[in-house]
Amino acid sequence: MNSNNVLQAGLFIVVLLAAAVPMARYLSGVMDGSSRVVRLGGPIERVLYRIAGVDPSAEMGWKHYAIATIAFNALGALFLYVLLRVQGWLPGNPQQFGPMTVDAAFNTAVSFVTNTNWQDYTPEQTVGYLTQMLGFTVQNFFSAATGIVVVIALIRGFARHTAQTIGNFWVDLTRVTLYVLLPMSAILAALLMSQGVIQNFKAYQDVPTLQTTTYAAPKLDAQGNPVKDAKGNPVTVDTPVKTQTIAMGPVASQEAIKMLGTNGGGFFNGNSAHPFENPTPFSNFLQIFAILIIPAGLALAFGRMIADRKQGVAVLAAMTIAFGVCVFGEISAEQMGNPAFTALHVDQSANALQAGGNAEGKEARFGIAQSGIFTVATTAASCGAVANTHDSLTPIGGLYPMLLMQLGEVIFGGVGSGMYGMLVFALLAVFVAGLMIGRTPEYVGKKIEAYEMKMVSIVVLLTPLLVLVGTSIAVLTEAGKAGIANPGAHGFSEILYAFSSAANNNGSAFAGLTVSTPFYNWLTAIAMWFGRFGTIIPVLAIAGSLAAKKRIGVTGGTLPTHGPLFVVLLLGTVLLVGALTYVPALALGPGVEHLMMMGAH
Repeated sequence: MNSNNVLQAGLFIVVLLAAAVPMARYLSGVMDGSSRVVRLGGPIERVLYRIAGVDPSAEMGWKHYAIATIAFNALGALFLYVLLRVQGWLPGNPQQFGPMTVDAAFNTAVSFVTNTNWQDYTPEQTVGYLTQMLGFTVQNFFSAATGIVVVIALIRGFARHTAQTIGNFWVDLTRVTLYVLLPMSAILAALLMSQGVIQNFKAYQDVPTLQTTTYAAPKLDAQGNPVKDAKGNPVTVDTPVKTQTIAMGPVASQEAIKMLGTNGGGFFNGNSAHPFENPTPFSNFLQIFAILIIPAGLALAFGRMIADRKQGVAVLAAMTIAFGVCVFGEISAEQMGNPAFTALHVDQSANALQAGGNAEGKEARFGIAQSGIFTVATTAASCGAVANTHDSLTPIGGLYPMLLMQLGEVIFGGVGSGMYGMLVFALLAVFVAGLMIGRTPEYVGKKIEAYEMKMVSIVVLLTPLLVLVGTSIAVLTEAGKAGIANPGAHGFSEILYAFSSAANNNGSAFAGLTVSTPFYNWLTAIAMWFGRFGTIIPVLAIAGSLAAKKRIGVTGGTLPTHGPLFVVLLLGTVLLVGALTYVPALALGPGVEHLMMMGAH
């Protein structure tokens, strides 16, 4: 890893941390109602509550909050499913795309509602403009808002004492959408358009190419059937192509919330590697920054809302350290390249590493450094947007994004989901520390008892269960193995990555695995739904239990949870749980593949 790579990664981290401070101040002000923006938007809020029949002053217990969360998102999934099934009869579809199949529509609806945005289809060849805007973009806002309001409810659980409520879901959802996601998306969309990201409603354009391309096409008879020669082989004719179809659409508006909401679903199949989605190095920087700014701000907002800012700093420090280590490892692995590609140096050595590093699957506009930062950012967060092909990463380069997802995406993580996941690990860390010294564990003034640890266990163990069971089913069944294009360890890695991505609501893919089949559509949809809401319910249960507890004072036996020792303990807990759960599977995939690569096999 050279000095240029270190400078790029370091500059990004410094800018992110500096911006996290005002972001935290704004988020906490919006959620407690003290921000001037909330006061200015009060009339709009009141109109919305009146239309929806919501009493903004009525707060909810955790069960009521959970029911509202699940019901709202279930209705969103149903609406999007119907939209995908009837889009062929709807306006705003200049290319006249027909309906999705039942399994594909179900998978896609679940995907966008759960903030996963797993796409097993080519968007510019499948989905019309109205569906993109009314279906995908709307769910990008609401799924992101859902993650944020859940962590806010959990933070209230720590901040309140002897309380039976954790807030009002409808008020929280409205404020996050109206005052955080909408204005930030508008600003980011304008910046992206200034860089060349398109925003229009034109039909697709046929443009002349700079040179004529000729390919061999099958010759057809009058009935449209392929013509064969005397030996039964198909007859082909040279067919020149002088035009290319360029997809259009309202891209910038969807791109903005795709990144800010850590959604990741691209308007184009090329996602953030497509020049209409991500045209310049500056737009690439903006997109990486947008992925992480709200998660970073939420870490500091946690400290502000519980009136102990050092606690938020400690969580953010743990996230930043892990992120920096992974960026360093990712870029180093890709810069080293593949020893199977030799380069002749002055000494004519035949064992030199790949010259210039592993550039396969990477955009020349961004290079290895920016591609490495993007890869780590999109999988540390539950974003899933990609600016390079993860299938082309070296085995160790592919290990980092896979492991980041498997750790629960708590290193910054998705908007809201990363923070509540990290707070769950913090509860586990103080529980482990309490066992070591024989003392009831405490965290930010609340005793952590049996009920909380049962809920923590569900959160920590559910996604590994979904990932490993789903992977096992896929590699043991013919329908699962039929999708593998690359045999051996890499094919196993592709399946393991796919279920890690689905269950942890990331949405990125290794590629190379054919998942557009009923088998994978149904199985990954199940993993996405329970990976999202199977963890949200116990998190809200923890919030309700903590809110009802009394706040206890700090004593000589209280474990400090805002210093370097706790940061190390927290990171150790995250890594230990991940290592114990996934190391055997990772050894069969990236581990074996790395050994094969080093042996030039």
